[in-house]
Amino acid sequence: MLSGKTAIVTGSTSGIGLGIAKALAKAGANIVINGFGDPAAIEQERASLAGENNVKVTYSGADMAKPEEIADMIGLAADEFGGVDILINNAGIQYVAPIEDFPIEKWNAIIAINLSSAFHTARLAVPEMKKKGWGRIINVASAHALVASPYKSAYVAAKHGIAGLTKTVALEVAEHGITANAICPGYVMTPLVEKQIPEQAAARGISEEAVVRDVLLAAQSTKRFVEVSELAALATFLCSAEAGSITGAIMPVDGGWTAH
Repeated sequence: MLSGKTAIVTGSTSGIGLGIAKALAKAGANIVINGFGDPAAIEQERASLAGENNVKVTYSGADMAKPEEIADMIGLAADEFGGVDILINNAGIQYVAPIEDFPIEKWNAIIAINLSSAFHTARLAVPEMKKKGWGRIINVASAHALVASPYKSAYVAAKHGIAGLTKTVALEVAEHGITANAICPGYVMTPLVEKQIPEQAAARGISEEAVVRDVLLAAQSTKRFVEVSELAALATFLCSAEAGSITGAIMPVDGGWTAH
């Protein structure tokens, strides 16, 4: 389905990003994976992703908080694969604290990685997509692009910003065969969410078990975590020809959270 296409997936050395990278590779796309982690483990993942799917896979260690490194990553895709056809903005970090205690450096880092990085990747990828007359931009947002939760001022602000950025880009590129959409997961048991559990427990003064039951899954009507495979399947469909009229959409995949 995606043979000959090239996808950049930011934050794809684990979690949702890795799941999406695997699905796109299975569909035939060449992949640029990105993220931090143990170099040997990343190389093993890169090699297996390429070998199992008979596609080309390269790795960029670009820091999504640094625009110059983002530019290098886009350049890498151009040099190795001839440009970016599919851009998945997935990289994200989290920090949980009351507004009066929220560290300024944490605010700045979350806005840089969760929001500004998607601006930088899109502004650099869109010109080549326009030349080709085809492109797919998918921003992995969050249910927090649509609703808020306490103690997550920076994250919620960034994800609301991603929703607005997605809609704006979609309008700008609509006549060039390019779509831009946002996927908004509810809680997925990723390393990012696992890290939140003790932070939420400390911030709220409750047990970690209570955080899972009464905070994380309280609003998800299904009472289960969203599966990475569900998000990856949607992302793959949004890259298909059949999804060509879906653009500017902010799509909850949240177990009914935002239906309340």
